[in-house]
Amino acid sequence: MNIALVVGLCVILLGLIVGYNIMAQQRQRVESSKRQEMAKYIAVIDATEELIGNAHNLPYSGTLLVCLNQKILDALKTMHDIDKNDRSLTQRIADVQAQVNQIKQTYQNKESTSFRVPDSDREAISMLKLVKRLRAVIKAEHTKGRLPTQAFVAENSRLEQMQMKINIENVLKRVNDAKIKGQMGTAQQLLKKALDVVSTKSDPYCQSAKESLSAMLEEVNAALSKGHEANRPKNDENKELDELFAPKKKW
Repeated sequence: MNIALVVGLCVILLGLIVGYNIMAQQRQRVESSKRQEMAKYIAVIDATEELIGNAHNLPYSGTLLVCLNQKILDALKTMHDIDKNDRSLTQRIADVQAQVNQIKQTYQNKESTSFRVPDSDREAISMLKLVKRLRAVIKAEHTKGRLPTQAFVAENSRLEQMQMKINIENVLKRVNDAKIKGQMGTAQQLLKKALDVVSTKSDPYCQSAKESLSAMLEEVNAALSKGHEANRPKNDENKELDELFAPKKKW
């Protein structure tokens, strides 16, 4: 009788141990999944804050700033749903919501900064990559239903025109530099590439740029016809040109 009791107690104890281990493992899996989810949203917030931090490098519209801050706000709210015990999230949510409200009031028909012509091809490429990332964000937010269609279309068009402006203004700067150095061949090739691009567009900026570029090309052609040396661009210059004027993905 005593042996049977001991055996029974051992079986019960073993069952409790096994059950505890199963529950502990399940708890660990839940916590691990929670940490992974939190890490994912933290990465979203960090990347979005980086984009916001570039508002002094490019003209950001109020729509874009609200979209980016709203993206952070949505991520924080989701994190709060995952971990309601984190009291710091409640304050961060309130702070970002206040920021969104302030932007809506401050940036009506206003941009974060004025457009600045890139100082070099390297900087132009960096600016173009930033615009590409911004277009990807607004497309994703529109797909998720967080950005109205009308606002998306307007902002996407604005960013597309900014890409064009970065390219053209950088070309104009390079053309002027080439002319100062007497590199008329380089200037001619730059102008032809730029004209090929703006000729496919009908917006006011491109039409104005087309006129300026055509006039400059006529001037360069006249100089070349008078016997000025036409210097060919170096290989690295051709590579930079191809990267600047590479076909842009449609978002």
